[in-house]
Amino acid sequence: MQKIDSVLLDRTEEGVAIVTLNRPSVCNAVNAELTRQLEEVATQVEMDKTIRAAILCGAGSKGFSAGADLREVAAGNVAQLSTSTGGFAGFARLPKNKVWIAAVHGAVMAGGLEIMLACDFAIASEDALFALPEVKWGLIASEGGLYRLPRAIPQALAMEMIVTGASIQANRAMQCGLVNRVVPAEQLKDEALAIARKVSGNAPLAVLHSKALAQQAASSLPEDTLHQLGRDVLARLQNTEDFREGPRAFIERRAPAWKGQ
Repeated sequence: MQKIDSVLLDRTEEGVAIVTLNRPSVCNAVNAELTRQLEEVATQVEMDKTIRAAILCGAGSKGFSAGADLREVAAGNVAQLSTSTGGFAGFARLPKNKVWIAAVHGAVMAGGLEIMLACDFAIASEDALFALPEVKWGLIASEGGLYRLPRAIPQALAMEMIVTGASIQANRAMQCGLVNRVVPAEQLKDEALAIARKVSGNAPLAVLHSKALAQQAASSLPEDTLHQLGRDVLARLQNTEDFREGPRAFIERRAPAWKGQ
C-alpha cells in the first residue's frame, strides 16, 4: 500500500484503485493537506491507464467524512480547502473519466456528502448517516451539495435537508436513490470491490462514453454555472459576522449567536 499521509492509495485489485481518506481521528475532516493529497491521488488514478474503476472510502470507525475541518474555516483558511482544478477537497469538481464508487459508513456530512455526490454512485453501510448541516454553522453547501443533492433525490426531501440540516439514515437514503444499496458494515469493502470488478471487466471505451453521455442526460443548468453561483454566495457570506460565528461556536461547543449580518 502506498501511503501519502492523509490519503491512501491501494491498487491490489487488477483494474481497481482504492482511495482512502485518512484522518480518522477527526472523522476524515478536510484540511489543506488532505485537499492537496486527494487531488494528487485522484489525478494519478485518472492518468493510470491500468485503472478502470476507483473506490473512495474513509478510514476509521467514525465515518466517511465530516466535511470541512471547521478549525480551518474558523482560522480563515477556507480557501485552502479547495483547488482551482478540483474544487472542494481537490475532488468535488475534478474532471473524472474513470468510474468512481463511494463506499461510505458512519458520518457522511456536509462536505463529506459533497465528496460522495462527486462520485458516480455510492453504496453505504447500515450505520451511515447523511446530512448537509452547513446552515447550522452559518455556512452553505456551495461545493455541489446545493445542486447535486436536488438532482439525486426528490426535490422536497433535498430542500428539507438543505434548509434544516436534518439527517437521513442509510435505508431512507437507498429508498430515495441517494445510494445504490445498503450492506452490513463488515461487507462494505467486499461489496464495493464486487461492483468495481464488474466495471473493470467491461469494455473501457464503452464504459467511458456511456458514463459521459449519461452525465449529459442528467444535467440541466451546467455545473460550471451552478458552481459559480454557489461560489459567489459563499464569497459574500465570508465577509459576514455570522460566517465567523458558526465555526467558532462549533469549536467552543455552544449554540451560535446569530446576528444576521
